[in-house]
Amino acid sequence: MDVSWGLGSPNVAELLSHAGFHWLVIETEHSALDIGQVEHMLMAVKGTETIPLVRLPSSDWVYIQRALDIGAMGIVVPLIRTAEEAHVIVRATRYPPEGTRGFGPLRAANYMFDSKDYFYGVNENLLVALIVETKEAVENLEAIAAVPGVDVLFLGPFDLCLSLGLDPMKQPHPEVDAIIERMLAVGRKANVAIGIHAMTAEQLGKRQAQGFQMISYSTDYMLMAEAARAGLSAFKRNTPGVEGYK
Repeated sequence: MDVSWGLGSPNVAELLSHAGFHWLVIETEHSALDIGQVEHMLMAVKGTETIPLVRLPSSDWVYIQRALDIGAMGIVVPLIRTAEEAHVIVRATRYPPEGTRGFGPLRAANYMFDSKDYFYGVNENLLVALIVETKEAVENLEAIAAVPGVDVLFLGPFDLCLSLGLDPMKQPHPEVDAIIERMLAVGRKANVAIGIHAMTAEQLGKRQAQGFQMISYSTDYMLMAEAARAGLSAFKRNTPGVEGYK
């Protein structure tokens, strides 16, 4: 299980790492984080057992290389559409001859103190997760899952709804539920993990029972907001006449 960070706080990243999450995802697609902030968050996680992943703005090889060079142990790539795109992404994470990644893992190789060990071992020790959130990805699901080096197919239900012409604010939709069942079946056949987001403990249990293997639980800012709402609501309930709390 993991949690996503969008606030850009190394302290929050460190706190959540010590909380016991298996991995944490640094969100750079929908946040204002720059590469320096991402690096500081990766530094905060180092020394814990939590695996840091970076959700990239796009599949551009520069984003892939920079995230890995500063210490990410895997990438989460949005808007995948075809098996050909998946193949290019995987190759961008690997050094030749398996791939096309250029050498320069400054932080990832402990500032080159461990460059030889990193170079010879990293091709087999990175996680590649692709977000299924387009109609084209659904159409090409089996072919994408069959690409060597793809470890996870992660469902992005909001953007998938938009791609299918459905209202994401009125979920669940039968069409998306059918895609979920298909993804789980494809994952079992291809030996690829299938992932999804859960916002509540109840949703988390439901997704585990369905067979999802990579479950993202909430976000840093939502966990904070939920705790704030709970405290404020309790205060309001116990203080007659107090207004102004949502």
